[in-house]
Amino acid sequence: MISNKEKYTKFIKSEALRLGFMSCGISKAGFLEQEAPRLENWLNSNMNGQMSYMENHFDKRLDPTLLVDDAKSVVSLLLNYYPSETQNLDAYKISKYAYGQDYHFVIKEKLKELLFSIQNEIGEVSGRAFVDSAPVLDKAWAAKSGLGWIGKNSNLLTKQVGSFYFIAELIIDLELEYDNATTDHCGSCTACIDACPTQAIVAPYVVDGSKCISYFTIELKENIPQEMKGSFDDWAFGCDTCQDVCPWNKFSKPHKEPLFNPNTELLSMSKKEWEEITEQTFREVFKNSAVKRTKFQGLKRNINFLK
Repeated sequence: MISNKEKYTKFIKSEALRLGFMSCGISKAGFLEQEAPRLENWLNSNMNGQMSYMENHFDKRLDPTLLVDDAKSVVSLLLNYYPSETQNLDAYKISKYAYGQDYHFVIKEKLKELLFSIQNEIGEVSGRAFVDSAPVLDKAWAAKSGLGWIGKNSNLLTKQVGSFYFIAELIIDLELEYDNATTDHCGSCTACIDACPTQAIVAPYVVDGSKCISYFTIELKENIPQEMKGSFDDWAFGCDTCQDVCPWNKFSKPHKEPLFNPNTELLSMSKKEWEEITEQTFREVFKNSAVKRTKFQGLKRNINFLK
């Protein structure tokens, strides 16, 4: 006799795949005991730089039951964004995740639909959808639910598909069957640590956010410190170096999400065109893209810094 828990779990996982998610893992909602001291040390070492929002809601970050009343399960989901084509070689580079439409909107829609399907099929289920814009430790939950392990570059890594995917979750008040964490497969490899252009991976599994190129090109609102000049390896928005060199990313396969396809102009732009970009072109090329986070002036600042 199949239990309701088993039936509901199977339904949620098959629905997630139908909506285009790469994989789905489920954990029991509760306090993240192992993450608490790690997060505290990271914040105390000022590795969040000017990302002061990382200091907010410390308790909620570690306990989803404080975010969702009567939370029982954290449903973690991965969505592939690995592109079939990348920028031409003579270009200022942007992170692959920002090639297409802003993932927050794309994933939020899918999560809403998933929650709607759950309510339709199962009945009265309450919950909330999260896409890295709330105090949820996405990677910790994904690892806990067996979707991968946290690598030395602090990204979630998966044997079959590497790490070029987004992580999102539904936190719901429904008891389900829970998955088990997987094991670490980084071994003695230090490719990401050795390749980081700004030595931001200060120890295996520890990234100093305030040294990361993504931080300087996206989060930092003031001028980029002059001492960083020459160390950005042409990254103008974000940085994929630690993922590009990761051996597990040999297994990345192109995504099938049309909304993540880039504006064709983006892939062909040369350095000269980037340097001469106008606000009009910026608006057209990055119409619904995550690159809009830096705004036109922020992108110009980054490009001028790289010149």
